[in-house]
Amino acid sequence: MAAQQIAMIGLGKMGFNLALNLKRNGLEVFAFDTNPQLRKEIQKDGIVTSDSLKEICDQFSAQRIIWLMVPSGEIVDTVIKELLPYLQENDIVIDGGNSFYKDSIRRYEYLKEAKINFLDCGTSGGQDGALNGACTMIGGDKNTYESIKEVFDKISVESGSLYAGKSGSGHFIKMIHNGIEYGMMQSIAEGFEVLQRSDYEVDFEKVATLFNHGSVIRGWLMELTQSAFLKDAKLEAIKGVMHSSGEGKWTMETALELGVPTPVIAMSVMMRYRSQTEDTFSGKIVAALRKEFGGHAVEKK
Repeated sequence: MAAQQIAMIGLGKMGFNLALNLKRNGLEVFAFDTNPQLRKEIQKDGIVTSDSLKEICDQFSAQRIIWLMVPSGEIVDTVIKELLPYLQENDIVIDGGNSFYKDSIRRYEYLKEAKINFLDCGTSGGQDGALNGACTMIGGDKNTYESIKEVFDKISVESGSLYAGKSGSGHFIKMIHNGIEYGMMQSIAEGFEVLQRSDYEVDFEKVATLFNHGSVIRGWLMELTQSAFLKDAKLEAIKGVMHSSGEGKWTMETALELGVPTPVIAMSVMMRYRSQTEDTFSGKIVAALRKEFGGHAVEKK
């Protein structure tokens, strides 16, 4: 039986690793990115690349499954519109990036008119998860999801994939996930800033290691905190500037629409903006954590 075919559009930090994950799990993977160097790099792993969206669609011998892993916003709409002339009825487009859930609902309706299936997939786990086992949350028509459920199951960790419901629900849950993530990282950061300002000579890496062995607050973010301090004991090489992908802001705005109080998430979003004008130790912690799990850029001193 021929291997399931799938195309990955966007070979950034997550898309590149997801493409490798898909291939490792027995799928025939095609890849495209506007950056020729990234195309050249992934070819080394035996993945067929194309120089255009038309060419990548022509690679398929059956139903097209196109996984988008591009930055959220207008670029998603642009790629979908450029793809549309080369798609056929019942093909499937998956948006695995960090899109706003209302945009995903709109894209679902837009593609439905063209008889193209659309799934929104929240993808968590950072670069390591993308390569070795992600956490995926999928929204869209259930029959479309069921037809390729095995793909999500294969690339996700055990019990790490969920059909969330109707269109938009996958990205809605991922938005909430990221809002929670904002609050958790801010809490870790503030705690370590109190330690940093105290009179005690604290070894931050040892404290983070301690917290991750048997304590109530142990977990992956604490492991990443330990990893960041292991690389730079006092985070002296980076600025405490915390950039934002926007999902924390979306969570806060949605909470306001629904009348749900989310003071921790709201404050963590505000602290991101504050960090743009003042270099703080807590800002360094969050910046370092974002680099550890997602490969996000930090500002060097």
